[in-house]
Amino acid sequence: MKTLPIGISTFAEIITDEHVYIDKTPHIKTLLDNGKYYFLSRPRRFGKSLLVDTLHQLFAGNETLFRGLHIHPHWDWAVQSPVISISFAEGNLSSNAELERRIRHILRVNYERLRIDCDNFDDITSCFSDLIRYAKQKYGQNVVVLVDEYDKPILDNITNPTVAAEMRDGLRNLYSVIKGQDANIRFAFLTGVSKFSKVSLFSGLNNLSDITLDARYSALCGYTQTELEYHFSEHLEGVDMALMKRWYNGYNWLGEHVYNPFDVLLFIDGGKEFLPYWFETATPSFLIDILQKRPFHLPDLEAVHMDHRALGDFDVDRIHLETLLFQTGYLTIKEKRTPFVGSLPEYVLSYPNNEVRFSLMSYLLNNYLTDRLQERSSVYDAFLTNDFAALEQRFRTLFDGIAHQNHTNNKMADYEGYYASVMYAFLCSLSLDTRAEESSNKGRVDMALRFTLPDGQKQVYVFEFKMVDGIDGDGSAMAQIKAKDYAAPYLDDEYRIFLVGIEFSASVRNIVGFEWEEVSSLT
Repeated sequence: MKTLPIGISTFAEIITDEHVYIDKTPHIKTLLDNGKYYFLSRPRRFGKSLLVDTLHQLFAGNETLFRGLHIHPHWDWAVQSPVISISFAEGNLSSNAELERRIRHILRVNYERLRIDCDNFDDITSCFSDLIRYAKQKYGQNVVVLVDEYDKPILDNITNPTVAAEMRDGLRNLYSVIKGQDANIRFAFLTGVSKFSKVSLFSGLNNLSDITLDARYSALCGYTQTELEYHFSEHLEGVDMALMKRWYNGYNWLGEHVYNPFDVLLFIDGGKEFLPYWFETATPSFLIDILQKRPFHLPDLEAVHMDHRALGDFDVDRIHLETLLFQTGYLTIKEKRTPFVGSLPEYVLSYPNNEVRFSLMSYLLNNYLTDRLQERSSVYDAFLTNDFAALEQRFRTLFDGIAHQNHTNNKMADYEGYYASVMYAFLCSLSLDTRAEESSNKGRVDMALRFTLPDGQKQVYVFEFKMVDGIDGDGSAMAQIKAKDYAAPYLDDEYRIFLVGIEFSASVRNIVGFEWEEVSSLT
């Protein structure tokens, strides 16, 4: 059984030490056959660095590493190209001065590896340009330029627009050299997490082919279901593959859905427990800053509608929450559609899988909507026994825990959407099948919670939330559930159905009406 390449992004080490390796060279060959300048955006820990290193070894002509792989018989191993490798993966930079020092260091490393002398490291643009020219002159072949984590200095400072703008401008100055050296370049590939506007970051490099949403390369990074089951079959013996798919698969860039490799490797290594391995590698603290400036109705994340331009319309002074969530991997494409013949496509985004849904909502609940960790065991007990008195008390305690400043500083606090967001985030964080605003022919229910009891009985709770004036409930929430017949989709004899109507009051800042009843399934 081959060992797992945990934490390894060096192609040579994976091959020589016989770790599990999924051959991505068919996609690489397609890349090389169809263009010269490429840009790819993928979330963190998705195998981008391994891809870049694989390209490095390929162009460097390290033939023995590729024996047995798809590209081996299709590559001219007699040609070896000088490779310039640039990566901003290491450390955090917090000023333009630090960025310039890092760039000079990166360029110096490349000069030394290629055994070329630099005339002047003070002028970054000239130094990079000379490196490309001198490399071609010395080796007699056009140069390959590979850039990994091209945007990390910007994203590390995304909540500080002034510093982020300085980083953007400094990087733009560096990347503009690539276009100017076209005659000396064989191939260029840039990859990172975000897709910044070409006007802002790539104004000097407008010949890049963006393959982020090219279906041919959807699986260039990540593991497909077929790849997972074939290459990890021995490691995954006894695993509920359907559950694993719901937990970790689902990332989509208009082609085949993929798993995040980090999740797969840590899941296997960690005893095959369903835990949020990828999510816990980097806390999305930037979301809190954005949400505090622009409150968002969290249930809307179930189905975010965006046009083609909006998916890549991102810059340090124009941050759209939905765009950032997509580019960082917290949302993915669920559907592409063209409303009219010849019109631009639009996309429907949602969570890629259970890991992101549960973890993101738990994080926002505890760090944005409320000010303390939420206890969940009593809620599980209430669901297991359908104890609605205990459930009502737990929900009231949830809202009692909201800090006063969350109400006074949050414009949503006086509206139904705020309370719905709190309930939605809390229920999602329970790791149960929670869906917001599901549609039927009668309307859209606020929330449906589905789960299966240990004895196999399927249950569904249908929730409706209402804001009311005063300090008493008026029954409007339950009345709407019945009037709109929200239970209809579940009347199939499989589910035990409970209707739950909850009313909130802005003056009380809590629940003022709580009704429930069971519905008998049709026979």
